[in-house]
Amino acid sequence: MRIGIMGGTFDPIHFGHLRMAETVREIFRLDKILFIPSARPPHKVEKNVTPELYRLMMTFLATQSNENFQVSPMEILREGLSYTLDTMNQLEKKFGADTELFFIIGADSMIDLPKWHKAQELVSKVHFIATTRPGVVVNLAEVKKFFGNAAKNIHQVEIAGLEISSTDIRERVKNSKSIKYLVPEVVEDYIVKEGLYK
Repeated sequence: MRIGIMGGTFDPIHFGHLRMAETVREIFRLDKILFIPSARPPHKVEKNVTPELYRLMMTFLATQSNENFQVSPMEILREGLSYTLDTMNQLEKKFGADTELFFIIGADSMIDLPKWHKAQELVSKVHFIATTRPGVVVNLAEVKKFFGNAAKNIHQVEIAGLEISSTDIRERVKNSKSIKYLVPEVVEDYIVKEGLYK
């Protein structure tokens, strides 16, 4: 089995995330995409992140209409900071060593991959798919050099993405501006119902 992993705070999840996941699923012929909302991402410890259960619920709502998408609360249920390697080890135990895992990430974030927790071990066991927008060139040569032989697990793909940002969505809600067509309607309704980002 080939499983794509979409990790993130999803605060909130939006059409850019969903389009990226579906495009990668098609290109790499993945059996499914697993969305894993992060609990306490190490790089956002100081930042104000919406409580986990709200983000988890929005992710469930946004993905329920696609039979190839699933959501896992595994990082939220786990104690401590959310390290990607811990999550991948947990998934390997769950699905078996024969399952190939593909971690989907923006190419700009890939530049920092060598600084991740136990990065060498991580890249040696998991495929990384770095996504870029058309016309945006991200040079991953230094990153690949750092990982040596494991660099064969780093792939780059151009995606005609949607220019949508969670930060912008939160700002729009705060300023009483429309977020229609930026997030699925069910997510928009949930944000209004729960009074999020006000």
